[in-house]
Amino acid sequence: MSDSSQRPVNGFRLFGRGQRYAKTWPMDKRLAPVFIENRIIRVTRFGIRFMPPVAIFTLCWQLALGGQSGPAVATALFALSLPLQGLWWLGKRSVTPLPPGTLNWFYEVRGKLEAAGQALAPVQGKPDYQALADTLKRAFRQLDKTFLDDI
Repeated sequence: MSDSSQRPVNGFRLFGRGQRYAKTWPMDKRLAPVFIENRIIRVTRFGIRFMPPVAIFTLCWQLALGGQSGPAVATALFALSLPLQGLWWLGKRSVTPLPPGTLNWFYEVRGKLEAAGQALAPVQGKPDYQALADTLKRAFRQLDKTFLDDI
């Protein structure tokens, strides 16, 4: 369970929470129609991998062709900011409380884990998306793959 209910999250912590959320969220294709996380995580990972070389290339290319340094730097900074925007969004999403429909589903998955004999920590406060990601990751590891069919 995340500790978002105890204290507010400031700017730089959001990036760390976004990375943790991206690592925790199960990338199962059956979750994609319901949650946007699969697409955001995939695009953010792509940006982390490819945007720094794109930024360097565009900066060098524009300066080599005799372009002005202002627009070249602005273009490079924009390319570098794209993965940060994804991590920021994931961080904000991880501390967002679950809506009522998803909250009911969260408790159903927890119930299935408890019925399977798994020891779970009690829920403190209102569950957020990080708690859902932790629960889903555990469910995908320890329950059979059909646990989503019944819900």
